[in-house]
Amino acid sequence: MDDMKNGKSSVLAQVAGRLDALAPDALEEKYQTIEGKLFEFANFLEAQQAFLYTPASTEIPTEAIIRKALEIEKGIILPVFTDAKNAFHLYKISDYDKDLVMNANDMLEPNPERCKKIALEDVDIAIIPGLAFDDKGGRVGFGNNYYSKLITRLPETCRKVALAYEEQIVDQIQMESRKFTVDIIITDTRVIYKI
Repeated sequence: MDDMKNGKSSVLAQVAGRLDALAPDALEEKYQTIEGKLFEFANFLEAQQAFLYTPASTEIPTEAIIRKALEIEKGIILPVFTDAKNAFHLYKISDYDKDLVMNANDMLEPNPERCKKIALEDVDIAIIPGLAFDDKGGRVGFGNNYYSKLITRLPETCRKVALAYEEQIVDQIQMESRKFTVDIIITDTRVIYKI
């Protein structure tokens, strides 16, 4: 277990170093490329209900993606995490500015009083956040296991997709189980299908 923890720390340090070396305008250009690829991606375009996330500071930003998806009338589903261990509820939003509130961790989440609760089975595609990925779909998140649990509970038909800067792709991520992997990773230079 310690080896895995040390391995993840090493991976995260490597990725952080790569991202820190990029100028803000280079990062923005990479982001624009990733966003463009997502909106050309058939699985995303065909999905009626798309799960997304509001990012922590080190993840690919999603506000512009969410706003653009709402403009084309795509169903956007966001999580509300509860105090119970790794528990969450999914809500569909229709207005980015009106439907989101700041939670105790200073992250935006749907306001349950304004938004409709959605069942996991209704998610067609899930955009999963992460800090580092490998070409087998392995990911390292923040360590709270919210998204690992979500991945295992999504329907078999749901595509699990990550958005990442190419600098976030590493040779290998040690994982307890490959059931926590994503299917596809869209970077600024390629689309990686889990091998």
